[in-house]
Amino acid sequence: MPKLGTRKLYHMLKDKLSAINVGRDKLFRILRANHMLIKPKRSYHITTDSHHRFRKHKNVVCNMVINKPEQVWVSDITY
Repeated sequence: MPKLGTRKLYHMLKDKLSAINVGRDKLFRILRANHMLIKPKRSYHITTDSHHRFRKHKNVVCNMVINKPEQVWVSDITY
């Protein structure tokens, strides 16, 4: 069964594993040593759409020399 988790696999094989003296943690170590653990999927969400139809304003601060606090303020109205 592909993508079967180790905890579920352990509960399915609990009787057979206890006969050979293998617990849950040892089963994890065995599977890790043989590269058989499932790598968790990283949740990744795209939150910015730069190719929209609205007007995009130029960055007017990029060439500005900032020499005192609160000289430049930034705001974002994305929601």
